[in-house]
Amino acid sequence: MEKERRNKFELTPLPETEGGGWLISFPELPGCMSDGETIEEAIANGAEAEIAWLAAAEKWGRPKPKNLVARLPLSLHQELKNQARVEGTSLNTLIITLLSQWVTALKYKH
Repeated sequence: MEKERRNKFELTPLPETEGGGWLISFPELPGCMSDGETIEEAIANGAEAEIAWLAAAEKWGRPKPKNLVARLPLSLHQELKNQARVEGTSLNTLIITLLSQWVTALKYKH
């Protein structure tokens, strides 16, 4: 199963003097890169690097790329972040949980 890639990436051939293969980098994720002997391997390794980079950014409270930030009013975004912190979960998990509860409530209301 292919890991989900969320960000744009660049593939660059590596010179034989550096072992050959391919370098994958993510311009929107500073320092996020990997490599592989083939393009396919570089992309698979890059997906793992991307997941690790995003997890580390969340753990250390680093800003995420703009394409991953929910398009919410700033006040609502802040309230949801605060509630996620109180509940000891991520903002994404909180939002998904709240939406699931809302959909379930609508489903059984009718």
